[in-house]
Amino acid sequence: MVQQPARNDNATSDQRLRDIGDLGGQVAVISGSTSGIGLAIARAVAQRGGNVVLNGLGDADQIERTRAGLEAETGARVLYHPADMTHGDQVADMVAFAKAQLGRVDILVNNAGIQHVEAVEAFPTDKWEQIIAINLSSAFYATRAAIPIMKAQGRGRIVNIASAHGLVASPFKSAYVAAKHGVIGFTKTVALELAQDNITCNAVCPGFVHTPIVDKQIDDQARTRNMSKEDVLKNVILGSQPTKQFVTTDQLVGMFLYLVSDLGASANGASFSIDGGWTAQ
Repeated sequence: MVQQPARNDNATSDQRLRDIGDLGGQVAVISGSTSGIGLAIARAVAQRGGNVVLNGLGDADQIERTRAGLEAETGARVLYHPADMTHGDQVADMVAFAKAQLGRVDILVNNAGIQHVEAVEAFPTDKWEQIIAINLSSAFYATRAAIPIMKAQGRGRIVNIASAHGLVASPFKSAYVAAKHGVIGFTKTVALELAQDNITCNAVCPGFVHTPIVDKQIDDQARTRNMSKEDVLKNVILGSQPTKQFVTTDQLVGMFLYLVSDLGASANGASFSIDGGWTAQ
């Protein structure tokens, strides 16, 4: 029998504060979660009593080591679904798989994303299509599949990992910026449609987090800008963030835990910047 998540509808404020990290019995589906931000969120869910469906690309043996290690470390059920985010039917099947295997879907995190750095006139058309599919369209397909499940449960939390680039632009990132702006618009629409269903939808907009996708950007930016990697890191990557520091995954997890808690019930359709002051400029 699937354990039902604890409900705090009548809890006092003090109880809600104590329960902000309690995800006992809840089920989270997290795309792009075999590394980086997605894996950090998955670990946070599992450490707090939730069960997780991982998803992402990579070496199959390494993914299994990650899955099994997280399950052994936390005692949570941790499953993996290999959905290709460029195929909407596979994305929907990932959500259906979570419901079939774990009994419910309480949290959906649309995190999968890729990047390509190039001037618009030279931007490969296949890369444009791939980035729009993975960074934007996959969020639609996963959300579309999750909504009926969450409605039947009477509660749900959808968190879209957008980016500072969902709010502002940078050169040489046309597809990524377009997709992340789209994620924020999609977030607002979903929030309005579900406002009376006890289902929230919010976007988290990180600045630069030190992940493999950022390491690749450093190389690409050095090429497109004819700069050294050291200068790119200092003046392009961290140059955008007044703190001159990377955002950490722990800081993103803190915002995530608030948004999926009962305390976050009135946060809806919002975009939360965690970018060291980048978009304040």
